[in-house]
Amino acid sequence: MLRFSEVEFLYLLGLMPILFLFFLWSFRQKRSALMRFGGTKLTERLTGEASRRRQWWKATLLLLGVALLVAALARPQFGAKVETIEREGQDIVIALDVSLSMLARDIQPNRLQKAKHAMSSLIDLSEGDRIGLIAFAGEAFVQCPLTLDKRAATMLLNTMGPDLIPVPGTALTSAMRKSLTLFPEKEQKHKVLILMTDGEGHTGEPLEAAKEAADQGVRIYTVGIGSTQGTPIPLLGPKERQKGFKKDGEGEVVMTRLDEITLREVAELTGGKYYRASPGVSELEDLYADIAGMDKKTLSSVQVTQFEERFQILVLIALFLLVVELILAERRKVKAVWQGRFQ
Repeated sequence: MLRFSEVEFLYLLGLMPILFLFFLWSFRQKRSALMRFGGTKLTERLTGEASRRRQWWKATLLLLGVALLVAALARPQFGAKVETIEREGQDIVIALDVSLSMLARDIQPNRLQKAKHAMSSLIDLSEGDRIGLIAFAGEAFVQCPLTLDKRAATMLLNTMGPDLIPVPGTALTSAMRKSLTLFPEKEQKHKVLILMTDGEGHTGEPLEAAKEAADQGVRIYTVGIGSTQGTPIPLLGPKERQKGFKKDGEGEVVMTRLDEITLREVAELTGGKYYRASPGVSELEDLYADIAGMDKKTLSSVQVTQFEERFQILVLIALFLLVVELILAERRKVKAVWQGRFQ
């Protein structure tokens, strides 16, 4: 069955009658100018070599060539085949620490903004993967279930902040166990958890939770945000203006430090790796390259009808007609040519 993929170009064929009328008007204008130059007999003698029939043939070839090129623009398609396109990837859950310590500015503009930028880059890097989001501080909850919609995941990521979870702390254990609820229970592979946190002040038993994840076939990658030197935690007021630093019960400024030891142990228990966040995103490229090297599973399968393009035939015929039009001369050979009344 013949179909056109770009049907709107066929409307240009409506200009063909206008082009025909232009040729008709042009030939008549030529004829009228010759008649004004001399009488009918004189004109016929002067233009004896000119062939009106060839002129009309040239015009017809040109019109047909243009019409076929217009039809080719509409991309005629004939014949079809059905192909099955499979989307392969991993199930990746990203857990983001949104506790107050993530507002520390040992990484600019602060740890949380750096982590969100890193997560956004990671979502962009993912090809065919399902992405899920977990937000955690003193407790954890699902921000986004596993989805193939990267735009929706990025939009929900942008809403994550310290005011999302009022309970203070860094519940790594809760974050890992909540993440496990997003993965399919029956599968023992194709499951990845990425923890982005400073790891400090964690509650619960993160190593026990890591062992549970390993038993379920989940590989955990940890990304440490911040420095190990220690930095104060800013307190923000209206319009996110800083109004001081967090203090303990004795009035001393609380210092927050990156806990790399726990994060490294959690990753190693599950066969994953620990990465330290840098000002760029090179570590995330290495992280995703490691994930991309894992075995993939089919996440979705779609049958697509592929139509065979046939515009090439019309283009070839049009070019042939236009070449013939160029070669075809308007003048014909005559046995005798009038050379004037004195000859």
